[in-house]
Amino acid sequence: MQDTVLPSDLSFFSTLAASGSLSAAARELGLTAAAVSKHLTQMESRAGVPLVNRTTRRMMLTPEGELYLEHARRILDEINELSELLGSAKKRPEGLLRVNATLGFGRSHVAPAISKFVAAYPQVSVQLQLSVTPPPLTDDAFDVCIRFGEPPDTRVVARRLAPNRRVLCATPAYLARRGTPITPHDLAKHNCIGIRQGDEAYGVWRLTTGSGAARKTETVKIRGNLTTNDGEIAVKWALDDHGILLRAEWDIKQYLQDGKLVQVLPHCETPNADIFAVYSQRHQMSNRIRAFVDFIAEELAPATQ
Repeated sequence: MQDTVLPSDLSFFSTLAASGSLSAAARELGLTAAAVSKHLTQMESRAGVPLVNRTTRRMMLTPEGELYLEHARRILDEINELSELLGSAKKRPEGLLRVNATLGFGRSHVAPAISKFVAAYPQVSVQLQLSVTPPPLTDDAFDVCIRFGEPPDTRVVARRLAPNRRVLCATPAYLARRGTPITPHDLAKHNCIGIRQGDEAYGVWRLTTGSGAARKTETVKIRGNLTTNDGEIAVKWALDDHGILLRAEWDIKQYLQDGKLVQVLPHCETPNADIFAVYSQRHQMSNRIRAFVDFIAEELAPATQ
């Protein structure tokens, strides 16, 4: 009886699905596009159903392909975990580690930390993907996701890596020209630089003032002529004297220290933006994931002090 699934098919199909196209998968696997297409055709012949719908520009998984991918990734993860559990507790981490992070923070902090991590643990291969919108918390496409804010989903493990807060800021030149806001509602009179990222509400800033019984949160609808989905661009616009920006402190700390930006409404609190490493509960025993999370927590500590 012919086997429906071969062990080699699992990692092949996982890479194919993550790549998004036959040509991208070929580059990732070090094969020709024709070889990738042939392997996929053989898999579909063994399975007896189509796994991928191909078009000239992209490919999409069929329902059977989605089912195949879900099980393939779970089996590959379990094989890696079994290998680690059978080894010594002191065994150095090894294997593939898939990491996701946001664009700006990924470039400036996660990527440099990964560079140091693979130097310390050369047996670990890391795939880093940066995205504007974080993937779903239950998506098995990544082993670790670096995110802002603690996720409410109890099906995942969230370890706090570093404190982080959002700060309202602008250049001294802008404030000299337009005036300095005194209350949250004064922001409505200013040009505010908007950032569209993830699931956060766009065009609305929530600011909390007071303490105890007098503590209250105000929702401010902002206006402005500049909007982007890239935080680095938004910071550059603020530095060019275009308006007031709400940005994570890690991204503007150096500019606050050298006076290029100054904090606006310092008595107002903004929503929490602490940095977390998020991973599946079934991955928490993984040697390579524990090592990576411990490592990046140490790397981020000096940057947030």
